Amino acid sequence: MSARTLSKSATLQPLPVESGSKVLPLPAGFFHIRKNGIEFQSSTPILEWTEMTVELETSATGKKVRCTGVVVSCNGNRHSGYQVAMLFTDLSKQSQARLNDLAFASLG
Repeated sequence: MSARTLSKSATLQPLPVESGSKVLPLPAGFFHIRKNGIEFQSSTPILEWTEMTVELETSATGKKVRCTGVVVSCNGNRHSGYQVAMLFTDLSKQSQARLNDLAFASLG
């Protein structure tokens, strides 16, 4: 994964994360887009290799990117929360380009 992160003042909307039938709403600024995935905080642990879907949307353009991936790391505890790293799988070239646009637009 890349070291690029989003600033807390990024122009992204809250991020819904779906795991099976569970949806975790993530406030804008509480996740980091990486080159091939995303990192976010969760109040509950998520097992490694769990397949999940995230949908990102910019507030400026309203464009959405829906990405599926697997959890590759989940560290933390119930008191401070869990840091979850998710690796995207099967990104189309168009989705990868939009994801890069979201990451770079928020850095500027």
